[in-house]
Amino acid sequence: MLGLGNVGQGVLRILSANASAIRDRIAARPVIKKILVRSLDKPREVEVDPALLTRDVDEVLSDPDIRVVVELIGGIEPARQYVLRALEAGKHVVTANKALLAECGEELFEVAARQGLDIYFEGSVAGGIPVLRALREGLASDRIDRVVGIVNGTSNYILDAMSRTGVSYARALADAQAAGFAEADPTLDVEGGDAAHKLALLTLVSVGVRVDPNAIPTEGITRVRPFDIRAADELGCVLKSLAIGDYRGEQPVVRVQTTFVPKSHVLAGVRGAYNAVAVSSEALGESMYYGKGAGMMPTGVAVVSDIIEVCRDIVGFTEGGPPPGAFRTIRGSAPGPLDALECENYLCVHVPNIPGVLGRVASCLGRHGVSIKRMNQDTPDAGEAIDMVIITERTAEAKVRAALAEVDAFEFSLAPTHRFRMLGEQPA
Repeated sequence: MLGLGNVGQGVLRILSANASAIRDRIAARPVIKKILVRSLDKPREVEVDPALLTRDVDEVLSDPDIRVVVELIGGIEPARQYVLRALEAGKHVVTANKALLAECGEELFEVAARQGLDIYFEGSVAGGIPVLRALREGLASDRIDRVVGIVNGTSNYILDAMSRTGVSYARALADAQAAGFAEADPTLDVEGGDAAHKLALLTLVSVGVRVDPNAIPTEGITRVRPFDIRAADELGCVLKSLAIGDYRGEQPVVRVQTTFVPKSHVLAGVRGAYNAVAVSSEALGESMYYGKGAGMMPTGVAVVSDIIEVCRDIVGFTEGGPPPGAFRTIRGSAPGPLDALECENYLCVHVPNIPGVLGRVASCLGRHGVSIKRMNQDTPDAGEAIDMVIITERTAEAKVRAALAEVDAFEFSLAPTHRFRMLGEQPA
C-alpha cells in the first residue's frame, strides 16, 4: 500500500474484519507486505505492525513478491510516477485517485495494456457505491445513453443545509467544515472541479471516451443565495450540483452545473453528504446507484473490492496471466458543445424598480427567442432594487446566453443575472 491516511486505515480494517469471507470468495488471502508512509511514528486509528511500515518507496515497488500496489496517497505527483513504476515492474494497481486517472489515465492505461495488467479504481467515484463496476460489468452489454449524478458530498451537504434550514452559503460551508464534510480549502469541491474529475471517469467507463476534465464546462455553488433556495422551493424544486453526461451524439456532451431539480425527481431526495448516480441505458432503461460518497469505510469497501477482483484474476489465471481488461483502446474527444442543449431556466434579473425595465428585459429575451413561462418580482418602493424572477420555456443554451449577455449590459442592470438550469421530471 502507498499511503495510510483515512482511506488506507479503512482498507486495513476491512481486510482484517472480513478476512475469512474474502478467503472463501477467492480461495486465497490478500496479505499486506509493506505500507509506504510519511511518518513511521504518527498516531493512527488502527493498529499496524511497525514492521510493515516504510518511508522508502523502493521497498514496495522493487519487491518481486508484491503483486498488487494500492495507491492511496492522492494528487498527481508523485502518485503518477509510483503507479507507472509499479506497472513497469509487472504489478497490478488499485487506486482511489480520481484526479490522477482523470488527468493521466490515458498514459497509465496504455502502459497497463502493454504490460498485460489491470488498473482498478472503483473508489475514485462516489466512494463505496459500486457505480463504476455496474457500468463496466453489469451494463457491459447495454449502451449507456446518459448519466446524471450527485458525486460531490461537500456541495450536496451545503446545498441541502441551505434548503432545509435557510442559512447562507457561508454559514452552511462553515458548518460543513466543522462536521468534517468540507476541507479547510474547499475550492475543488464547491467550484465543481472534483465533480468534473469524476464525470470524466464516468464518461470513460460508460463509453470508453477520455474527456479532459479541465475542458468540462463547470459551475460551482458559491453564487447560490438563500433567495434562490426560497425561489426553488416555491417552484417545487431543490438546488443540486449535478454532473451530467449525455452520450447519444458523436461527442459526449458533459457538464457540471448547479440545477433546479423537481422535488418529484429521485435525485431531489439525496440528503447530506450522500452521492447518487442515475443512469439511462438503451436496454435496461433507468437505474439508480445511491450511498455514502466518501469516508474511511465507504471508500475502503470499494478499494478492498478492487483488491479482491485483482486477486481473483491472479488466482484464476496463473498460467496465462490476467485476462484483458477494459480501456485497452481509449478514444479521446473534446466535450461536445452545449449550444443546442435545451432546458427550462431560472433567471433572477437584478434591476431598479423604474418604469420600462420589465418591458425592456422581456423584449430582449423575446428578440433572442427566449420565451417566458412565468414571471414574478418583488414590489418595493419606486426606484429601489428588485429581484425579477423569470422562468423560461425550454430554450437552446446559445439563445439564453446571448440574451443574458445583452440584459447584463443594460445601463440599469445592477448585477449579473443569476441563472440556473432546470432538470426535467424524468430520472435521467
